[in-house]
Amino acid sequence: MSKVRIFTSFDLDHDQDLCDQLVEQSSRLNSGFEISARSEAAAQPPDESVRRGIREADEVIVICGRHTGDSLRVSAELAIAQEEQKPYFLLWGRRESMCTRPPGARPADAMYSWTWEILRSQIVATNRNAQAERTARVVSGFARAPAPTPAAAAAPPRSPPR
Repeated sequence: MSKVRIFTSFDLDHDQDLCDQLVEQSSRLNSGFEISARSEAAAQPPDESVRRGIREADEVIVICGRHTGDSLRVSAELAIAQEEQKPYFLLWGRRESMCTRPPGARPADAMYSWTWEILRSQIVATNRNAQAERTARVVSGFARAPAPTPAAAAAPPRSPPR
């Protein structure tokens, strides 16, 4: 089975160590995920390469630290993930301190504790939920019967041949 490709969004000014930790965890045998792209220093505001990285990822992890609520970059990356309809989740980056949510996070977006078990299970759950939503959209598109054409709707019913 292929690994889940992750775009990692984080506050470059304060949380590079957290991104490095996630990259290290992704390299574990049987991690089930890989970091395919992440926040870029050169892109302020995020440019097309960041959008492409998000678009090509299977999901987005937003690492939240003390200053994430003030990060315009993280906010812009989250907005791109939402525009691209990429599944994402918020990860509580620092156990010892209050971590803030990025502006643009939805009220229903939970912030998950960062343990190895929770990280792996949340990646799997987020990916599975996104696949189920895509399947439901496809199925609902096929389930709709085409509307009758105006000519067919106006024509009187035919009598069966004798």
